[in-house]
Amino acid sequence: MMLEQLGQLCIMFDWNKIDCLFLDMDGTLLDLHFDNYFWLEHVPKRYAEARGLSLEASSKLLLTGYKDIEGTLEWYCLDHWSRELELDVALLKEEVSHLISVHPHVTEFLGAVRERGKRVALVTNAHQKSLALKLERTQLAGYLDAVICAHDLGLPKENPRFWSKLQEVEPFDRERTLFVDDNLSVLASADQYGISWLLSILRPDTRGPDREPGGYPAIHGFDELLSGLTSPRF
Repeated sequence: MMLEQLGQLCIMFDWNKIDCLFLDMDGTLLDLHFDNYFWLEHVPKRYAEARGLSLEASSKLLLTGYKDIEGTLEWYCLDHWSRELELDVALLKEEVSHLISVHPHVTEFLGAVRERGKRVALVTNAHQKSLALKLERTQLAGYLDAVICAHDLGLPKENPRFWSKLQEVEPFDRERTLFVDDNLSVLASADQYGISWLLSILRPDTRGPDREPGGYPAIHGFDELLSGLTSPRF
């Protein structure tokens, strides 16, 4: 199915059958450009400076380290990388925090769903320190009913057992919950748990190429959902 057709499927969501929205942060609500720049350019640069390495050598070493634990809770953990690299990774994030930005139409979308009585929760793998920095920078907390950090639950969203732990702190009806994420492994995990409404983000990094939707309904931006929310049929 063409990407444009998948986007149209999203607009046709029956919002009367959805009570709760679980929204990812990085790549979904926020532009993934910050994280891609940080981990692929800024950290290698600072690591090279600290170790007397060339930028190329530093990048190769770091990419191998990233790949080894990709998808685990440690992969998202700033404390883990601070220990491994002997750098203050949280401080390094602050150095480029001006690059943190909200995707277009996000606040408009969040306002619209909350006006219609939907419960909105941020559900993120981001480490607590990164989460605090980004919420402070973006001021998104005022649009959210709850913020759930995977590090507080002890499992990443990629692990199917994460969702039962989430149920304990944020009870939800699987058949009446919409979950939006840019990570296909995470969407597959939520799908396996039985969440009925799933949505993928096609362009998590506004400066990068489109991603494959992975068989899930998908959008480029949240403006594609607004017409369904404001429809007279709602």
